[in-house]
Amino acid sequence: MNGKRVMITGGLGFIGSNLAHRLVEMGAIVSIIDNLHPNGGGSLHNIDGIRDRVTIGRRNPTLGQACPNQDVVFNLAGLSSHMDSMEYPLDDAQNNVMAQIELLEGARRYNPGVKIVYASTRQVYGKPEYLHVNETHPVRPVDVNGINKWTAEEYHRLYHEVYGLRTCSLRLTNTIGPRMRIKDAKQGFIGEWIRRVLTGEPFEVWGGEQVRDFTYVDDAVEAFILAAQCDESDGQAYNLGARMPYKLIEVAGMLCDVAGQGSYVVKSFPTDRKRIDIGSYWADYSKANEDLSWNPTVELCEALRLTLDYYRCRLEHYT
Repeated sequence: MNGKRVMITGGLGFIGSNLAHRLVEMGAIVSIIDNLHPNGGGSLHNIDGIRDRVTIGRRNPTLGQACPNQDVVFNLAGLSSHMDSMEYPLDDAQNNVMAQIELLEGARRYNPGVKIVYASTRQVYGKPEYLHVNETHPVRPVDVNGINKWTAEEYHRLYHEVYGLRTCSLRLTNTIGPRMRIKDAKQGFIGEWIRRVLTGEPFEVWGGEQVRDFTYVDDAVEAFILAAQCDESDGQAYNLGARMPYKLIEVAGMLCDVAGQGSYVVKSFPTDRKRIDIGSYWADYSKANEDLSWNPTVELCEALRLTLDYYRCRLEHYT
């Protein structure tokens, strides 16, 4: 990536900012686009240390006009709150579908040779019919956010097949690490758990027997970079995942053990959240391993330790 012109949409968010740090280290010329949506994870604190080495812009007037002259676009713009998507479906559609079409149209018209790597989600599968879930699993989202992310992924596929754009999608599972949103659970329950542990508040575990897999953010960043450099990824979608899943009750205990503090209570699912919960999930990432030579390297215990260490001295910036 040395010398490559790279744009990151949603680049002030959790994964986008970690990607920006890594690309700057690699010598890329990095531009960031972020609208700092209040329900997103964008924060200028996320690029502390590299702020003078990246170009930052807002989504104005359209995302597509930012595409010219870029070699790679890492497309992480969008909203990820499942509950907010059910409450504000039009806002979710605007940010997760219409904004994606703007980007793809800009690439088609002004930079058809650019490589676009889109951040999709395991939420497109809905409630798994089997574990672990591979890319041929039926797609049946259980919430508005999942439907809109699937729609955006399909637009990326369509623009590859019809217009020849070099697009691919990564279906992320629970990603954790420094710079994640922790002030609430809009981008995943684990962020709120971490905040409560560090502030001495008990956190809630709903259910507890369902299993989930967790990807450390550095491993996710590596997958994005590998996908950008791989011609075989054009037009493809890939699961990211972990070597093994854990029950949520196991994750809760591990978090308190690693932190050396904290407590939790087990409760039944709230009715509104139970309706859109997917139950247990564990991804089969063998396709990403085969095509991209990608493997997760950071185990959950170490991922939790690294995440806690990051926030211990920065908590006021994220709460």
